[in-house]
Amino acid sequence: MRLLAYVSDEMFLALDDVAGEFENLSSGEITVLRSSPRGAFYGDLPSGDYRVTLARHGFGAKASRVSLGTGDPPQLRLLSNSLYGYMWPRWVRSGGKSEYRVHSAEPYQITLWRYGLKKEYIRMVGWVDEHGPEANRQILPDGDFTQGGVRWNNDGYPSPPVVEAPERSGLYYLWAKTPSGKSFSFPWVVAPAAPRARVAVLASTNTWNAYNNFGGRSNYVNSDRLPGTPVVNSRQDLDRYNDLTPFGTWKYPDDAYRPLSFDRPEPGNHLFNDPEVTAPVQGRVQCGLAPGEWRLYGWLERENIDYDLYGEAQLHDGTLPLDAYRVLILAVHPEYWTREMYLSVKSWVFERGGRLMYLGGNGLNCEVTLSSEGTMRCLTHLRSLEGEMGGRSADGTVEYESRMHRTLESEAKLLGVVCTSAGIMTAAPYRVLDAGHWIFDGTGVANGDLFGAETLHERVPGGASGHETDKRSASSPPGTLLLAKGTNPDDGGSEITLHETASAGAVFAVGSITWVSALFPDRVVSAITGNVLRRFLGE
Repeated sequence: MRLLAYVSDEMFLALDDVAGEFENLSSGEITVLRSSPRGAFYGDLPSGDYRVTLARHGFGAKASRVSLGTGDPPQLRLLSNSLYGYMWPRWVRSGGKSEYRVHSAEPYQITLWRYGLKKEYIRMVGWVDEHGPEANRQILPDGDFTQGGVRWNNDGYPSPPVVEAPERSGLYYLWAKTPSGKSFSFPWVVAPAAPRARVAVLASTNTWNAYNNFGGRSNYVNSDRLPGTPVVNSRQDLDRYNDLTPFGTWKYPDDAYRPLSFDRPEPGNHLFNDPEVTAPVQGRVQCGLAPGEWRLYGWLERENIDYDLYGEAQLHDGTLPLDAYRVLILAVHPEYWTREMYLSVKSWVFERGGRLMYLGGNGLNCEVTLSSEGTMRCLTHLRSLEGEMGGRSADGTVEYESRMHRTLESEAKLLGVVCTSAGIMTAAPYRVLDAGHWIFDGTGVANGDLFGAETLHERVPGGASGHETDKRSASSPPGTLLLAKGTNPDDGGSEITLHETASAGAVFAVGSITWVSALFPDRVVSAITGNVLRRFLGE
């Protein structure tokens, strides 16, 4: 017997005991096989084209056409009975339309909500229950669909279901719920039809995609491509856990990394237990993605500060008109930027007086490219000899401050700070270094005082300086002021900085992923953020 094909689920985990009916399309001969514990089908079938029908309890059955005996064994994929959904496109202007693409093994209700200071019910979208049995099941493409997307609503959907974006900009979520009690929530970024506020906020939609491992790949798991065989045990099989060289996941040259499609569900953005904005951010990746960013939007609304929300691709393509805004805010973990985004914001700040608030950590660290096909490619190669965040040149003579530094320039030239490995995965309060500066007005703090001890960040609790922390570097603009510093171990605390440009532009940076999660529980973090924002607005 020879190896014919593999079968795996939506996370590229090997599926055993899958019944496979192999129909030879030339002879009509039918052979029924079952997959092994490694998800492999073995048999003595002649080479040729086959119709393969797959079935396994707990998964949706499907048929695929494959060629056996030429090239690598086909990678067949089955979709479990889990509930998933996403919007396509994920970001639109007010009045635009997106499809809701939902996979469900049973009928489901779908509702639309806006997430600001309060969860605002927008409307009932409806119940979905087609006439055909289990007709709400979607189908996974075979092979590595992380590159091209799952393309749901394409098979048997003559009129895909759409929702019109509400008039008010903001972060929206759709909730799918089934009679058996399953639920799944997925975000939708609605930008204004035209600018209406003086503050623009950028949702870190590139970062959401970089961390999304639906399909078995992200920029952290199988970052270059899917392996040749499905995963049986992650700790035994994946380079992420077995390559002990520093940043071994990113050891390949840039052109080795295959695209990551936005056209996939994002389980990491699901809201557990439907929390309030003042509740802790539940989930490991949720703390750095949309659920974490939501805390900023709620705080802005509590402070009566109007804002327009955009997805990062809308900055990249010019949908976000920077010159229409006085302030641009980046939050939590805007790690992956295109050079078009970077250069446009830098020009706005340094040449046209833009005011940038960087309320995040490890931001703008890696250059990515976006395609018209809805994919993102990370230029993520990192030759790190000693665990540096930026790595070194091939001959070891140049040490880069970041991956962005390697491909363009250090983000510290814009932000004033750049992430380093010191203090990583720790969290601590900040210590005041310049209490007389106006950012501390009304706080009552003195030099040496600590603030930011409490956050809503459950992944790395301990303080507003945390998770990944940024500091000044040789690339920081001249005159960058250091106002406070986190008390993290190994002198790894985030540095709060401010620098101004000759054009009357300015950049305020906190250099911490956990800062936004401290806005509600810590009065000083809130007051500093409010002082800077109102000063930048000229109030």
